[in-house]
Amino acid sequence: MIIGPKKLLELVKSDNLVTGLDRRELEHPEGAGFDLRLGAVHKISGGAAFLGIKDRETPTIETLYTFSKGKKQLLKILPGEFYLLQTVEEVNMPMDITGQIKPRTTTFRSGLIIRTGAVQPGYQGSLTFGAHNSGPLPVVMELGCRFAHIQFTWVDGGGEKYRGQWQGGRVTTEKREKQV
Repeated sequence: MIIGPKKLLELVKSDNLVTGLDRRELEHPEGAGFDLRLGAVHKISGGAAFLGIKDRETPTIETLYTFSKGKKQLLKILPGEFYLLQTVEEVNMPMDITGQIKPRTTTFRSGLIIRTGAVQPGYQGSLTFGAHNSGPLPVVMELGCRFAHIQFTWVDGGGEKYRGQWQGGRVTTEKREKQV
């Protein structure tokens, strides 16, 4: 069952379920979850990508922007470009809750495809998504803008703790690693 905003706000206060939420989300969350804001932008800059049975390696990245409250920063995504987008907010997932992320509709109405994943029980850190401009026009995003929405659901019987490489909000591997 999806957890409603009243209970989510209780979990934010009691368990730090989500940190870094802006005032809008803390006072008047929309729907049945929280909107997430653009906190950092990374561009794949080189290296290699390898997804093996036991090993994994991701390309190197260049951090282009990091959100700073009160500082106007704009990311222009040209048609065909791909970026990794990281949230301002961080999650602290308890063992009996999982998160599902969906892009806000303005993103796909503008030609952006936002690739997301599940947020597993026990995961802590910021969230990273892929963004590809598959439309015919440039898309400009201001750091701090709301671009994704997270909903939380109870895990009946509890989940297993996330123990993967991305714990803590890490964006890329620095070399080939053994998968956990």
